[in-house]
Amino acid sequence: MNGEILLVALIIIGLIGRSHIITTAACVLLIIKLISLDRYLPTIERRGLELGLLFLTMGVLVPFASEKISLKDVGNMFTTWPGILALLGGAIATYMNGKGLGLLKIDPQLIVGLVIGSIFGIIFLRGIPVGPLMAAGITAFLLKIFTFIFDKWK
Repeated sequence: MNGEILLVALIIIGLIGRSHIITTAACVLLIIKLISLDRYLPTIERRGLELGLLFLTMGVLVPFASEKISLKDVGNMFTTWPGILALLGGAIATYMNGKGLGLLKIDPQLIVGLVIGSIFGIIFLRGIPVGPLMAAGITAFLLKIFTFIFDKWK
């Protein structure tokens, strides 16, 4: 019963914050619970991230498929400052995602804070939730900074 109450709360928060993604996700999960398909929740939990990343990546790659990006554009990535910085940004983000995955394996209960923080970011900062791995990666980075600072002051 607590799960249903939390999902309804997330639906309300999503509606208030005009976050269609949170609202829709919570609605779908509530429907799954209400029609007694709970046995699929572990599969959704295990494969949902992969499926979400698949669709996110497909959405990002559409300009290649629709030929809005040419080989010349790809070449510019290696010869212009914005392109080089984009390559660097992609490499750093991927590295941080790996650190976030490691953090979640060590301390899985952090996902609660990541989800709530993501909801706040969606509602109050008009952010877009692209996944818990980046949030966990940033959390891992912040934990390193805090550990470094506070260990020095001891």
